[in-house]
Amino acid sequence: MATELSSFAELKKAPVAGMAAPAAPREKEVDAQGRAYATGRRKNAVARVWVKLGTGKITINGRDQKIYFARPTQQMVIQQPFDVSQRNGQFDVIATVSGGGLSGQAGAVRHGIAQALSKFEPALRGAMKTNGFLTRDSRVVERKKYGRAGARRRFQFSKR
Repeated sequence: MATELSSFAELKKAPVAGMAAPAAPREKEVDAQGRAYATGRRKNAVARVWVKLGTGKITINGRDQKIYFARPTQQMVIQQPFDVSQRNGQFDVIATVSGGGLSGQAGAVRHGIAQALSKFEPALRGAMKTNGFLTRDSRVVERKKYGRAGARRRFQFSKR
């Protein structure tokens, strides 16, 4: 009888077939220098991003953020993860970006910063996820097709 009760108690604790077991809390992923690393991608741009505690200095390819990304919209895109997490001026960012244009590179850096922040401070993951910063934007340029002027545009039709 006692064995039946203990097995029933174990059955109650076991997860049901349709339900997933509660996820284990994520742990802080930091290297020996106290930096969190992540890779961000957007269009054809790839950004390697390191985030560490600091004064809010953002360096991209060895240059200051305001020099590398001259447009205010691109600077705003990079700041979005800090605005959402309310961590402005608390982290230094070092990023190396390659490929694509400036807009794609800014998106890649934003993706990398969001990923690195969520690794540095796992509690921020929910805020980053709800704003869509952790999801890689899969939109890329459609390829040009043969017999067409572009991906979908046709050459001008001439009846005569």
